[in-house]
Amino acid sequence: MVNENKILEEEKISKLLLKFSVPCIMGLLISAFYNIVDQIFIGNSTLGYLGNAATGVSFPVICIANAFAWCVGDGAASYLSICAGRKDTDSAHKSVGTGITVTLLISIVLMLICEIAAVPLMNLFGASDQTLGLSVTYFRIVAAFFPFYLLLNVMNSMIRADGSPAFAMKAMVMGAIINIILDPIFIFLLKWGIAGAAWATAIGQVVSFVMCAVYFFKPKSFKLKKSSFIPNITILSKMINLGAATFITQISIVAVTLVSNMTLARYGALSKYGPDIPISVFSIQTKVYTIVLNIVTGIVLGGQPIFGYNYGAKRMDRVREAYKIVLRATLITGITATIIFQLWPKVVVGIFGSGNGLYQEFAVKTFRIYLSLMTVTCLVKMTAVFFQSIGKSKYAVMASVIRDIICFTPLAIILPAILEGSESGTGINGILYAAPISDLVAIAVIFVLTISFFRKLNKEIVIEEQKELAS
Repeated sequence: MVNENKILEEEKISKLLLKFSVPCIMGLLISAFYNIVDQIFIGNSTLGYLGNAATGVSFPVICIANAFAWCVGDGAASYLSICAGRKDTDSAHKSVGTGITVTLLISIVLMLICEIAAVPLMNLFGASDQTLGLSVTYFRIVAAFFPFYLLLNVMNSMIRADGSPAFAMKAMVMGAIINIILDPIFIFLLKWGIAGAAWATAIGQVVSFVMCAVYFFKPKSFKLKKSSFIPNITILSKMINLGAATFITQISIVAVTLVSNMTLARYGALSKYGPDIPISVFSIQTKVYTIVLNIVTGIVLGGQPIFGYNYGAKRMDRVREAYKIVLRATLITGITATIIFQLWPKVVVGIFGSGNGLYQEFAVKTFRIYLSLMTVTCLVKMTAVFFQSIGKSKYAVMASVIRDIICFTPLAIILPAILEGSESGTGINGILYAAPISDLVAIAVIFVLTISFFRKLNKEIVIEEQKELAS
């Protein structure tokens, strides 16, 4: 642990970020890949876009489950890094054990609720008469494995914070490989259809979970005891505070998806596209959007141990330097994604299966309008994770809610109603324009938060320099 701390405090920042961020990015991409692989195989099967619409309907509920897991996992990860900077080894093992126990209890409760209420949940999130049966079949299988899935996500975050991002990535890679192998076997060879996709996903998650569980027998920075797994309310409170931004981000995705699906179904039915084409396209858009945000999140999470440790150790100069590098990487990612979505939307959508002319038309329109300011969305996400990493929960929460909850959700309801009543447009276009408008408002707020924080940080750097000169 001493050597690991020394590296975080003295190693070149760019080298550290490369070491930690690449495995984080890969791990998060692979996590997102689970649902994407399902959609690719389903979209290219006889189920077509209806199958993709069915998996898209279940996605928000899976996000709700993830919200709890990542709140605990990211909160524990941030807390571990800060504890390392403060040399507080006793709190470290208690935070890990508490996180695992609490997640297990939450996952069991969520599993039972989802199994009992599968049909009303799928109806709530936009299932049509054509997709309800498919949605329920897929969702019930996936929900049955929530204890494995949620614990996997929590432990993966903890493993990254423990200084082993490469191992965390390997665990996710192995599960993804299993999923990719089993998808065509279950869907096409055994003809299990959408149930086959769900079983392939679940089995892959169990494999990743087992690998992560094995890691905790020999972690780097803490040693688990039986007493570690007795929830510590004080530490849990701190972890939840640190992970609140992640929780809100995931719930925001649910709110966006719920409002989007309801609006798309309502105004889609009044348009030439019908209700199922818009929901299917948005399901694909959400998955692609998630890939880009996971790259950005991976970059920032790679910096989490650096941010957290050095902030705890009062090395504010290193915090500022790491932030600048992460900011540049985020801008490059966002700009690259925007160019791809603007120039080649049909190529991206085509990966998930073909559709009729109306399907293609709405897909192109969605990617070019809805994702037009993807770079701004990336900056908002990066800022929220950064503030979470250094324990600035209030800043992190504000960065998390400004785009999706405060701006997008009301706009997605208001704009379609306005456009439906106008002569120049249809209601379904309103939800597409709600995204870039929300991005513009969010970036203004993010700018103010960031400037405010770094002004305070610069003052802290000056104070630390004066203390060093005085000593």
